[in-house]
Amino acid sequence: MNLLEGWENFYIIVGSSAGALIGLMFVVITLMADMPITAGNLQAGNVFTTPSVIHFSVVLFLSALISIPWSGTEIIAIFWGAVGILGVFYIIIVIRRLQAAQSFYKPVFEDWLFHALLPLGAYVLMAVAACVAHAYERTALFSVGVASLILLFIGIHNAWDLVTHMVLTRRRQQEEESSGGKTDLKK
Repeated sequence: MNLLEGWENFYIIVGSSAGALIGLMFVVITLMADMPITAGNLQAGNVFTTPSVIHFSVVLFLSALISIPWSGTEIIAIFWGAVGILGVFYIIIVIRRLQAAQSFYKPVFEDWLFHALLPLGAYVLMAVAACVAHAYERTALFSVGVASLILLFIGIHNAWDLVTHMVLTRRRQQEEESSGGKTDLKK
């Protein structure tokens, strides 16, 4: 039995979810397009929006990759390693952006956890899985599956966090405009 058999349903579910969520991110950003654009908003997009789309795209890519009828994991492991290493470098960029974001927003622990620590762990897990795939195929497959789920749930969390922040920010701006700049923060 080929070790890749049995993973089809997992990656159909995970990949479809990632693809749908990428589309939903585009819809949300489009709906928020009429909000005033500030330098902070542009930086916030690079820090808080783009990583979610990247993570969803990685999950979609991995799902498509595993759906190819490979005879083993040798070639897939090369892709896992490349994605893992590129992901680590990307998270380093995200960490730098989080640090730079402190000029307009002070990231809290949850931001560091979901934008830096967990994604970094997922990409490292993927790179390690690639390194051990030749000796421990089953473990590597499960590791990449776990990394994919982590990235999917990170993206879901981050997208939800972004949408709720944008809605609350928009509501606050509308209240300020309607009350002449004075808001009742007790609501």
